[in-house]
Amino acid sequence: MAKKLSLNSLGDRVVAKPANTGGEKKLASGIIIPETVNKEKLLSGEVVAVGPGKKNDDGKRLPIDVKVGDTVFFKKPWDEPVKVQEEEYYVLAESDIIFIQD
Repeated sequence: MAKKLSLNSLGDRVVAKPANTGGEKKLASGIIIPETVNKEKLLSGEVVAVGPGKKNDDGKRLPIDVKVGDTVFFKKPWDEPVKVQEEEYYVLAESDIIFIQD
């Protein structure tokens, strides 16, 4: 499990530490495929911080379906990961998460 962060998410934001993607791959034939070839694949990561939820028009807080420790899958966000305490994290809206692994 990831170490506790010294920051809090706001609204429906979720902070996920990306799983090790392994970088480039080398085929048995010796061909090297850089990690940039498949940018559309899903990324996975461990949720390390969750906001309190978004407010609806009436000011009522809507609960978030993920919790710290969940493994989530998401498409690569348009922005780069945020670096905190020498670790990289993605800050996602809850709606950017495709599914949660049981």
